[in-house]
Amino acid sequence: MIGRVRMRTSCRLWRALAVLAATAALYGCNDGVVVDDGADAQVTDVVELPLDSDPITLARANDSFRGDHFSGAGECSACHDGLVAEDGSTVNLVGAFRSSMMANSARDPYWIAKVAAELHRNPGLEGDINETCSRCHVPMANEASRRAGSSLQLLGENGVLSDDNPLFDHAMDGVSCTLCHQIEDSAAFGTAAADSGAFVVNRADSISDRVAYGPYSDPVAGFMQAQVRFRPAFGPHMAESAVCASCHDLDTQPVNNQGQPVVTAYTNGLFPEQKIFSEWAASDFSNPASAESRTCQSCHMPEVPGTMALATRGGELDREGVSRHNFLGANTVMQRLLSQYRDELGVIASESDFAESIAANRAFLETAADIDFDSLVVRENELLAELRITNRTGHKLPGGYDSRRLFVHFTVSDASGQLLFESGRPNSDGSIEGASGDLSGVVFEPHHERITQEDQVAIYESEMLDANGRLTHSPLRAVAYAKDNRLLPPGALKARLAGDITVVGAAATDRDFDAGGDRIDYQVSVPAGSDLTVRARLIYQPIARNSINALASESDLPEVAGFISMFMATSVKWEVIAETQGSVSVR
Repeated sequence: MIGRVRMRTSCRLWRALAVLAATAALYGCNDGVVVDDGADAQVTDVVELPLDSDPITLARANDSFRGDHFSGAGECSACHDGLVAEDGSTVNLVGAFRSSMMANSARDPYWIAKVAAELHRNPGLEGDINETCSRCHVPMANEASRRAGSSLQLLGENGVLSDDNPLFDHAMDGVSCTLCHQIEDSAAFGTAAADSGAFVVNRADSISDRVAYGPYSDPVAGFMQAQVRFRPAFGPHMAESAVCASCHDLDTQPVNNQGQPVVTAYTNGLFPEQKIFSEWAASDFSNPASAESRTCQSCHMPEVPGTMALATRGGELDREGVSRHNFLGANTVMQRLLSQYRDELGVIASESDFAESIAANRAFLETAADIDFDSLVVRENELLAELRITNRTGHKLPGGYDSRRLFVHFTVSDASGQLLFESGRPNSDGSIEGASGDLSGVVFEPHHERITQEDQVAIYESEMLDANGRLTHSPLRAVAYAKDNRLLPPGALKARLAGDITVVGAAATDRDFDAGGDRIDYQVSVPAGSDLTVRARLIYQPIARNSINALASESDLPEVAGFISMFMATSVKWEVIAETQGSVSVR
């Protein structure tokens, strides 16, 4: 069955088109942007979604494999699961890892669909796409392939996601233990030269000489080396944020519609697809003298209180500050999908593992931001609500890939509960009521300083432009940002930001938008003699509906159709991060 979603807009669409044209002109690339000021103009878009296609299927891998360079996470679980914390609770390092997005980076069906779409759009770039996308999503298979002097293919019957490929187990173990713990403190470590997957993995002379770096200066080596042939070694760099930078600061080489490289206006001529580490480096979180000082690991791998042995066997000493390996994040939507389609996707983690991880990540999300009303005032039957949003993370919020967005659901109700005004209502299909970007693939919702209409929505996101000045969701076609009003972290003053992490669009001139968050005003006409309840919810979506709409153009590909069908069948498409409410009377 194909689901057809028909949506109509009028002059508001053309106003948004004018915004896009102005943004595109700023980059000198407004070809193909159609602008019509006709007040009576009507546009109808039909978005076709494959609602009951066969889901993506993957075989279940062996996560206890032993290779020349790497071993699976199952090899580590014998000693690093079943640990006992000081308070008597059980700590499972590998068990917690298995339900994380790190462990499932190769099984992520959205990533698989995007790879398939990029290969289809850019047939002449197959080698580059396979190499770039495999480096961080299937890094052990990528590194093993490099060392064998061979090329790697991701999809198809010869691809590493197929269980008849000799590197299948390497691929399906994701960003696993023996990959991260073999990253070297190289000359490029912590610099831009190590970005975009340019991490260096230890090259041992023999299997018995392979190292596993850790943060403790006195590792107990003999037992581990005898059992799994990895020698634990002191690597203080493992506790540094730079370990994460290699994959979370990513530049891409954009191409035009003909697959030819395009030089961008950024310093290095590439496109900053994500810059989470650079954003952290510009924030107070990277400043050791700041009260906000924290590494990536501090937040995403929180320490177990007290002391505990790091292993159940081998004479391991009691250690202080053992980091949990649950890799806290924000993508509960994908975790729910992975749990729901465990059999189809060959997922190793159990349903209860995912339930526990999702609960932890929801609690983690609630620490990401705050929303509060600075004031609620009524003058002459008009409500003015000043809403402040505070980013509590060490990077932009949302961080990373452009499919992610944050938005405000704002309502005003009277004493009887009747809804008088609503902006940003989330729909069950993942769309936001009134959001321009969910209505048409050629516009986006502009940044708002003040909202006066229900079809205006406060959305914090990045939107990308291709070489022709058109909006794109293709990481290979993107040459510039049309909009980037993602909330800045504390200390990251927008006037001081480097060009590849700067604010783009109307937020750049919004005096209330700067380091640490934003303030937005809502102006609503209200009836006299009412007692009003004003509510606001801050909602996070890891995969926005406009990204799904764009991907649907490639729904003839089984990977794309399979993912969209799976995504639309899941019950969770967004999460509430924070909410607030206040009351005011109209005299």
